[in-house]
Formats: sequence, structure tokens, C-alpha cells
Amino acid sequence: MNRAGYLLKNMSLFTVSNMASKLIVFLLVPFYTNVLTEGEYGIADVMQASLLLLVPLLSINAGEAALRFGIEEEYKRGAIFKSGMKHVLTSVFAVVLVCAGLSYTVFSGEIRTYFLFFALLYACNAFYEFMLLYTQGCEKVQIMVTGSVFCTAVTVISNLILLLVVRMGLYGYILSQVVAYFLAGILMLCLLGAGSLLRSDEDMLLKREMTKYGRGMLLYSTASWANNAIDRYFILFMQGTEQNGLYGAAYKIPAILTVFQRIFAQSFQMSATKNYKEEDSGAFFGSLYELYNGVMLTGCAFLLLILKPLSAFMFRKGFIEAWIMVPPLLISVIFGALEGYLGSICLAHKDGKSMGIATGVGALVNIIFNYLGIMVFGTIGAAYATLISYFTMFVIAYGMVSKHVRLEVNIKRDALGYFLIFCAGFITMYGGDIAYFADMLIMVFIMILYRDRIIFIKEKLGIGRDKEV
Repeated sequence: MNRAGYLLKNMSLFTVSNMASKLIVFLLVPFYTNVLTEGEYGIADVMQASLLLLVPLLSINAGEAALRFGIEEEYKRGAIFKSGMKHVLTSVFAVVLVCAGLSYTVFSGEIRTYFLFFALLYACNAFYEFMLLYTQGCEKVQIMVTGSVFCTAVTVISNLILLLVVRMGLYGYILSQVVAYFLAGILMLCLLGAGSLLRSDEDMLLKREMTKYGRGMLLYSTASWANNAIDRYFILFMQGTEQNGLYGAAYKIPAILTVFQRIFAQSFQMSATKNYKEEDSGAFFGSLYELYNGVMLTGCAFLLLILKPLSAFMFRKGFIEAWIMVPPLLISVIFGALEGYLGSICLAHKDGKSMGIATGVGALVNIIFNYLGIMVFGTIGAAYATLISYFTMFVIAYGMVSKHVRLEVNIKRDALGYFLIFCAGFITMYGGDIAYFADMLIMVFIMILYRDRIIFIKEKLGIGRDKEV
């Protein structure tokens, strides 16, 4: 199968997984904002943000290592599973020990219960995330998709039971995720053949290489978390749980754009690892970059166009004012997606250091501007800080990737596209009655701007014909 066919096949499978799960979660947002208070939603959001940091950090990026080495070391996947799972189980033991210790020696009341629930949530999420990445590394994308869709289905059913029937509130919301993560992880393990994986021999040399790779990615994964989640903690401590709940709700609309970003990123990560050594990789990666860029800009412009009616549908009660924070968060998704694309190229070359520098600088910028932004503008200042930090990361990553490949892209065209989307975001927030018509014009102009490029890339990749790339 040629490069384009391999990428498109994986994209089609990841589309099934992500569209099913994200669409259902999207439709459930009005339900969540109706049955949970702003404070409860804020606490749940902080727990999820904490998982994004602790799972890769404490497991030494076991899942990412399993993905990277699983694609290249086809005949050592059993050893890869055992090595990665040991790191996961060690991290689970540490989190359970710390949370239990804090619950019974330091905290009391509801906070104690939160820590115990978080330990349970961590254990199941770490197992589930490892299985997702491991199956992806084994190129068993069908099993990964099955596990993801099953997880979503269990989450929805258990949410309806625990929140609507039993009325457990925040505890029901967390417990539904615990059950879904655990059962989906077990399902993927069984479909892969649990017996053969557990009986596999260990490979100590491979284990050391995986651990070294995971450690090399720690700065990258930790800094990525800071850019994704540090704003929640600033808002929590400077503005309170209710404002954090509003901010968490505002993120649900950018998550729509993130669906496409995640579909492409998962597929491209596999393609980059397989194709990074080829002579024409600069042309191939550059063509995909232009296509990715054009689609993300167009999608962002469309969501800005329909933002107000979409917010009225999604947000209930006190959550309605969250819409004002959406535009900068939406635009930040574009630069986060492009930075992730460039990062996949560097990681294919096992260069985690370069991306660690890019994300590390971005994290520092995020921390500084979060504090200053919230002090001056309130909660929306965190959204501005997120946008600034992602743009910073993107610029640095663009320079870093040139060490490995020379991307063939139209910089002037892209710069104009970024300028237009910044204008669209500003007009949406502060343009009043003219916002809708201005956003429509900008969206049409962006589509025209990238139209010929998309046609070129379609021909370049051989989509719709049998020619090899």
C-alpha cells in the first residue's frame, strides 16, 4: 500500500472512532451543564487535566514508547507490551499509595473522597490509554477503534444511569468514566490475545531503549500538559471552581475542531514513523501540512461563524456566558495542531529534545501570561494566554523541524490565513451586529485562498486514482 493509501485507511478508521465518541460527548454537554453545578464541573475538569500530566509523567511515557517501537519492532510486540505495562502498574501503585495516604492523614470530608476517586480514575485511565497507544503501535487500528467506541458507549449508558436515575452528581460522573476506561481496556486486551501477551519473553535491551525514549519525551509531554491544562489551575486558585467550570465548558466547542485534529494526528504519527527516511519526505510532509493547515483554518472560521447559536444550544443556566472565551481557544487549536504535526516528524526521528524545547518555552510563556492575563482580564485572560503560548510553540517547532526535513510550503499564503483567522476571532468577540457577515466573508476568502492548494495536494497524493506517490 502506498503512503497516501496507508494514511487514508488509518484516517477512515480513526474517523469512526473519534466522530462517534466526540459527537456523543458533544451532544451530552447540555445534559452535563444541566445536572452538574459550575463548581462540580470545575472539579471534574481539574481531575481530567491532572490525568493529562500524571499518566505520561509517572508511566515514563510508556504508551508513547509502545507506539513508537511497536511500528518498527513488529516481532517484539509482546516484549513491548510487558515493558510498558510494568511502567503503568508501577505508576498506578504510586498514585494509589499517595492518594490514600493524603486522604487519611491530611484531608477530610469531601476532599478526602475526591482523592480516593481520583486514584481509581488514574488507575483505569492509565491502563486504557496504554492499551490505545499499544494497539495503535501494533497497527491494530480496528481493535483500537472498537475499544474507543465501546468506552464511549459505556460512558453514555453509565452517565444516564448514575446522573439521571441514581442522581450521584459529580461522583456518578467520575464513576462512569472509571467503569468505561476499565472495561474498554479489558476488551482491547482480550481482542489482542491476553494470554500470548502475558506469556511473552522480556527483552531487556528493548526495555532500556523504550525507557530511554520515554524519559527523553518527559520534557515534551510535561510541557505539553502545561500548555493544555495549567490555565485550569490558575483559574481554580485565582477565580474559583465556578469560573473554572465555565472555562471547562468553553473548551467543549474547540473540542469539535480537535476531532479532526486528533483523527489526522493519530494517522499521521504512524505514517511519519514509516516514511521519515524516504528521500522525498520534505515534499510529502509539506503537502500534507498545507492541506492540514487549510482544513483547520476553514473549520475554525466556520465554528466562529456559528458560535453564538451553537453556544445557546450547548450551554445551560449559568454556563451561557462561557461563549466569550471560545474564539481564542478555537484559534489556539490550529497552532496546537500544527505544532503537533511538526512534533510527529521530530519524534519519528527520535528527536524528543527539540520538541521538548518548543513546548517548554511555550509552557513558560503560558504560565507568565496566565498569571498576568487573569490578573488584568479575569478568566478570559487564560484563553488569551493559551493562544499566545500555542502560537509561540508553533513558531519554534517550525524552526526545529528544519533540522530533519525541508517542508515545501507557501509561507506567505499561510501567514495571510493566520492574519484572517485572528481578525475573525476578534470580530466575533467584539464586532456586535456585523460579526456574522464579517465572519462569513473571512471564511469564504480562506476557502478561496486554499482551494488551488487542496486540488494540487489531491493530485499529489494520488487520491481517487491508482498512481503511487
